[in-house]
Amino acid sequence: MAGKRKTNEAGSSTGLRADVLRVLGVLKAATADQIQRLSSPHLTYRHTLKETAAERKEARTASHRGALNDLRRHGLSVDGGRTRGGEEVRLLTKDGLAAAGLELDRGPEEMGGMPKSAGRSGASHAMTVNETVIAMIRPKPDLALVAGEPAEAIAAAQAAVDAPDGIGTITSYATEVALPATGTWRNPGIGCAWADIVLTAPEVGLPLLFIEADNCTEEAPIIAAKFDKYMRHFHRKVKDTDGQDKPMWRTRWSAPEPQWGDATHPPVLLVFHQVGKRPALQQMKNVADLTREHWQGQWVEGGFRIYNGKMPIVATTLELLREHGPAGPAFWRFGREDRQNLWDAIGNPRRDAALARRAEERRRRQKQEAAEREAQRPVCTDCGQKFTDDRWKASIAVDWGRGDSHPHLCDDCKTRALQAERQAEQAERERQEQERQVAEAAQAAHKVGSWLSRFRT
Repeated sequence: MAGKRKTNEAGSSTGLRADVLRVLGVLKAATADQIQRLSSPHLTYRHTLKETAAERKEARTASHRGALNDLRRHGLSVDGGRTRGGEEVRLLTKDGLAAAGLELDRGPEEMGGMPKSAGRSGASHAMTVNETVIAMIRPKPDLALVAGEPAEAIAAAQAAVDAPDGIGTITSYATEVALPATGTWRNPGIGCAWADIVLTAPEVGLPLLFIEADNCTEEAPIIAAKFDKYMRHFHRKVKDTDGQDKPMWRTRWSAPEPQWGDATHPPVLLVFHQVGKRPALQQMKNVADLTREHWQGQWVEGGFRIYNGKMPIVATTLELLREHGPAGPAFWRFGREDRQNLWDAIGNPRRDAALARRAEERRRRQKQEAAEREAQRPVCTDCGQKFTDDRWKASIAVDWGRGDSHPHLCDDCKTRALQAERQAEQAERERQEQERQVAEAAQAAHKVGSWLSRFRT
């Protein structure tokens, strides 16, 4: 029927299938629960009257499971085993990845690789990557879609809406992205870094952030070695379309100048999930010690460090990230003592504060100097007006040993004074001319009188 979505065999709408494709196109492997929480968060607050948590999950994920079954029937997805908790994991096929690329408007080289151990050993790493993305986005429900639900459910949905925002949407993220030190984006060389997650959200001041997820199962030296690979990629330069050499990563992503406080290279966020036996906090400290050469800044006068040539490395736990979100105090920047929000952690707030103090001191000093200068500004002795800057400068200028003719008068009064002087000089010349003419006339008359006297005699 016109105006209605096409319904597929398992009962899902075409629009719902598109939502699933977008999520799986980014995450590559996910459960129906994770897909639902990302694409339809309002469903989390429905079916709350079901007796058990399992029944509630079954009800709220039914539509997305139907969409996944439709995708499977069309050869776009396959079963990927089960998580340790027994949930089905779904993966995209090659055709499914291509279809997801169309939904995400991404080329094949932008889609990334398949997640580590997808469908094997419970897909624990892939699940942690997915939960990290969800904790970063913090999807908010549409309250209009939970109207009529029990008061407790509506209150919970309202609390989620009122909570601090996350960052971006599913389309702001990519997973399993190669960062080649050799080879190309499409065919990276052996031993390159693979970013678990790449976030691009310039609209909130995060033009580029790499994220690594760890289940506390790997040894610290193995994690630290990833940052050597990151730095190799950051140092690699290639010719861009303008023929100029630039860092390879800048040919794919952009970042404003200055970026990330004053660090040269993009930041990396480590998210630890306490699944393995190694304590997350101790893992952070061990990795920090092993990667010091990549992140440690140089102390400068003014009470801050500069990080030129360095890579900001920030760590948190999935628990803290879920609790506080990106805007909360969940992040520890290697080399610092206190936890900060994500923006402060990857930036350099001490430097920003010091520069702001310097700028304020400069403005205060300039204001004081301006006031002192204003107090010294000459005043016209005739009309009482203050000199303009140009008049002040001219009044004290010396030209070939000659100073200003009227240094105590403003421009207007000087003009009038000069006019008066010229008029006085002109009047004096005219008076002198008249006197000369009178004298000459008298002298001439005297000569004529003398001549007549001699003639009479």
